[in-house]
Amino acid sequence: MDHKKVAETVIEAVGRDNLVAAAHCATRLRLVLKDDSKVNMKMLDSDPDIKGTFKTNGQFQIIIGPGDVNNVYDELIKMTGLSELSTDDLKKVAQKDQKFNPVMAFIKLLSDIFVPIIPALVAGGLLMALNNFLTSPGLFGAKSVVQMAPSVKGLSEIIQVMSAAPFIFMPILVGMSAAKRFGANQFLGATIGMIMTTPALGGAGKYWDIFGLHVSQTNYQYQVIPVLVAVWLLAFLEKRFHKWLPSAVDFTFTPLLSIMITGFLTFTIIGPVFKGVSDAITTAIVWLYNTTGAFGMGIFGLSYSAIVTTGLHQSFPAVETQLLAEYARGRGSGDFIFVTACMANVAQGAATFAIYFLTKNEKVKGLASSSGVSALLGITEPALFGVNLKYKFPFFCALIGAGVGAAFAGLMHVTAAALGSAGFLGFLSMVPKSIPMWALSVAISFIVAFALTFIYGKRHFKEDVAEESGTVESAGDQVAQQEKAEQIIKEDKELHDEVIAAPVSGKAESLKDVNDPVFSTEAMGKGAAMVPSEGTIYSPVTGEITVAYETKHAYGIKSDEGAEVLIHIGIDTVNMKGEGFTTDVKQGQHVEKGEKLGTVDLDAVKKAGYDTTVMTVITNTTSYANVQRIDGVEKKHGDDLIAVTKR
Repeated sequence: MDHKKVAETVIEAVGRDNLVAAAHCATRLRLVLKDDSKVNMKMLDSDPDIKGTFKTNGQFQIIIGPGDVNNVYDELIKMTGLSELSTDDLKKVAQKDQKFNPVMAFIKLLSDIFVPIIPALVAGGLLMALNNFLTSPGLFGAKSVVQMAPSVKGLSEIIQVMSAAPFIFMPILVGMSAAKRFGANQFLGATIGMIMTTPALGGAGKYWDIFGLHVSQTNYQYQVIPVLVAVWLLAFLEKRFHKWLPSAVDFTFTPLLSIMITGFLTFTIIGPVFKGVSDAITTAIVWLYNTTGAFGMGIFGLSYSAIVTTGLHQSFPAVETQLLAEYARGRGSGDFIFVTACMANVAQGAATFAIYFLTKNEKVKGLASSSGVSALLGITEPALFGVNLKYKFPFFCALIGAGVGAAFAGLMHVTAAALGSAGFLGFLSMVPKSIPMWALSVAISFIVAFALTFIYGKRHFKEDVAEESGTVESAGDQVAQQEKAEQIIKEDKELHDEVIAAPVSGKAESLKDVNDPVFSTEAMGKGAAMVPSEGTIYSPVTGEITVAYETKHAYGIKSDEGAEVLIHIGIDTVNMKGEGFTTDVKQGQHVEKGEKLGTVDLDAVKKAGYDTTVMTVITNTTSYANVQRIDGVEKKHGDDLIAVTKR
């Protein structure tokens, strides 16, 4: 890589006068710009050394890769005269440059609380859908499965118990998650949820007489908003008591006073007031859905992907949670928001596939195919920001497709019984009787979005294709292509099939599940992620240390068999500036497979507020025919994690 040339491209593309500040981490340049709209994305996308771009938290980030990003950064600093900053300093600059948005802050709060509990709701909802298959008449004949085969009645009953539990005791789940977000003890938050749902409560119509007050013994099962407010109060009190009470009595009396005061105020004020608020909100949403019907669903589908681009969709789980809770109680028809999300995601994926067939640019084809599949499975950000918004017309064609599909779904009263993958796999979450019409709605969304994008693109996309395809090559282009081909042949001779080991012990998971777009979109390459159970990091291959960062949070290793491996410890842990990390190796050192590289204090990382996930990425993925994560969840360091196969 010509680091100086890449730096020049970046400066020209973003604008020298548009740059406010710059920093870098192990894989990417992080820039704060005056105006993101002035960035020449076409120039950045056409540079083969730039692996992708995205914007987050006020930073415009350009993915370069380990071992190269620091050199590109040095060249950029020399050319622009900017001061060198750490990523932590840059974060402060970005936050200062951004205006505080209370709406987005509130949405982020809701997202932080509800996203962690979604797996429990998915499990409960899918079990509920399964039980509906067993007990609903008319699906497989005039009678239900249970009526036709009484031997499965017991199975149906136990599934019903399991499916109802997450919704009945939702205040416990919400209480624990909210306590973590508000900075309270998570187990105290769970305790408040338990108090609000304990079977000892007599229910409506039962009262306690306390100093002349009649306090209702209402059970707050299935409720969300009352427990949110109660746990916020708990966090407020706990922090104050920690501050006010002497250390000798703090451990005993802070939990006691926090729980007692919060519990009393919950039953006397918070519960009655905010249960009424919660019921009113749910009633209003259901009324809106029932009143507007297909028209309302169509408008919602038409705007859903636009809402996603703003981040406002992060607030939807809070609403969907209440809709699903009402459905679990037998008092609602289900979740229509998830249905709309399915239509929108499939439509964006369809538009992206249309671009795949329209473009002749191999880089765009590769991005369109991978991001299109991702969108069909429910993750639309790569398709939205990498393809559809870039060319604009596919995005709007997809909006129309989603609107038509959602309107038809509304007309057919399609609803979901659970959350899940909002795409082609969404049928798993549907109310059973809705599945046929859901499938037809999805097909409509896909066909309309694909057809509109393709037809419009055939007429208006030709110039862009010709411009990007580079069909007319200069002599210099031909020489460059020849050199590239020779380099590929040389690399292929140096590569061998290889198995990459787990660098830590813990739980293995897909790289796509990582909460960082650089890794989850596989922009840096394919690989695997691990949630570590211990803090010692080992070399996954025998080879040379090519990168050993001063912050000790990442290592680059070139294996003797040719694989270029990046080990990245935690997400955004570069901000810790090495605190909590140790290293036993240095750049240029040759290490054996299984040799200790360093350590990380997992508790220190968690306390600092960062994710501890360890990513292992094959950064020269494109040099291989296949890079595959090896099956298995619980792994010890040294266990097989990734298999690479040469062309």
